[in-house]
Amino acid sequence: MQELPIKITTDCNLYLKNPETSELGQRIVTNSIELINELGFEAFTFKKLGKKIKSNESSIYRYFESKHHLLVYLITWYWSWLEYRLVFATSNILDPEERLRIAVEIITKKVEQDFAFGYINEVLLFNIVIDEGSKAYYTKDVDEENEKGFFKPYKRLIKRLSDMVLGVNPNYIYPEMLMSTVIEGARKQRFFTEHLPGLTTTIKEDKDTIVSFFIQLVFHNLKNNV
Repeated sequence: MQELPIKITTDCNLYLKNPETSELGQRIVTNSIELINELGFEAFTFKKLGKKIKSNESSIYRYFESKHHLLVYLITWYWSWLEYRLVFATSNILDPEERLRIAVEIITKKVEQDFAFGYINEVLLFNIVIDEGSKAYYTKDVDEENEKGFFKPYKRLIKRLSDMVLGVNPNYIYPEMLMSTVIEGARKQRFFTEHLPGLTTTIKEDKDTIVSFFIQLVFHNLKNNV
């Protein structure tokens, strides 16, 4: 399928050279997703990535200062891509409740491959977000990185979702808290489903219980809080 001319933006502070601008940079992103998904972030190194892409380790450092910056770049790309999907799916929906319902479904359901971005496997990246996503901001440097704008796409996504919440109930006083809880909660429930099933409700073959739970949670809160 032909690639579409869609750009997903990330903060320039995350990289030394934009990996989208070269074939090597795109191979770094493609193979880092595959390798982190395979090995886990702790076992992942630039040395292993260099071996996988048949390039010097130093060439990777020309794009990313550290593997932490690379992880934040990947997670940030995911949130920007999710926002793009959200906007695309809800732009022509006039009913505020239906728009919010679609939005909650998008941010809580499992991801399918998006062929608009040929060098990024969104399914594998989704796995990384589930398993490794919190490591992007559970660090001692989170405040400094926040000031640099590392997490702007995530905050922008939460703001867009919060505005949808207020479109349904303008008097609701916890929109950001509600929607960040939904995103983080859904991510944890996916992790529990794969690794600690005793901490979640089993997903039925004909129904994604994680999606239905969070839709119910959101609308129950909006109807019972003013």
